[in-house]
Amino acid sequence: MNLDRKTAHRIFIDGVWINNPIAITGLGLCSALAVTGRVKYALTMSAGVMFVNLLSSVAVSVIRKKIEPRVRMAVYTLIIAVLVICFDRFLKAFYPLISGELGPYVGLIITNCVIFGRAEVFASKNSPLLSAIDALGHSTGYAMALIFVSVVRELFASGTIFGYNMFSPAFKPWVVMEMSPGAFLVLAVYIWIVRFIQNVTERKQA
Repeated sequence: MNLDRKTAHRIFIDGVWINNPIAITGLGLCSALAVTGRVKYALTMSAGVMFVNLLSSVAVSVIRKKIEPRVRMAVYTLIIAVLVICFDRFLKAFYPLISGELGPYVGLIITNCVIFGRAEVFASKNSPLLSAIDALGHSTGYAMALIFVSVVRELFASGTIFGYNMFSPAFKPWVVMEMSPGAFLVLAVYIWIVRFIQNVTERKQA
C-alpha cells in the first residue's frame, strides 16, 4: 500500500491534537486523574497504553474482515486483555517497584476507552498501516495530557521531578496537588489550554 505523507500526517495529527483523546473527546480521563501524582507513573501508563493501542489496532485491522459484527467487542476485549497481561508481566519482571506502586491501574488499561475507541472506530475499517499511525497519534495525544498533568502535580506537590529538587529548600509543598482536587484542577487547565489554542488557530485560519 502506498501511503503519502500528507495522509499519514493528517491521521497522526488528528490523534495528537485535533481530536486529542483527553482534551477534546474526553476519553481516558480516569487514568489522567489516578496515575499522574508522579511523572514516572504517567510515563509508565502512557507506555502501556501506546503498546496495547498500537498492537491491538494492528491486530484488529488484520482480522477485521473475519470478525462477526455481533462478537466484535468480545474479540477486541480478548486481544486487549492479552496485551495488557503481557505489559503487566513485563513490569513485574523488570520494574517491580513501579508495578507494585501502580497496583491495579495497569490492569485497568483493559477498560481504557481510547483503546476500544480506536479499535471500533478506525482499525475495524482501515488497513494495518493506517491503523498503526492512528493508534500512535492518539496514544501520543493521551501521553501528552498525562505528562503535563503529572509534571505540574509532582513539581508543586513535592518540589521535585524524578526525585531531583527543582526549588529552593524554602519551598512549601502544595498539599492539594497530592489529592484528587489537584488532579482535577491541573487537568482542567490542560483542557482549557488545548481548546484555547485550537480556537485561536481556527479563527486565524478563518
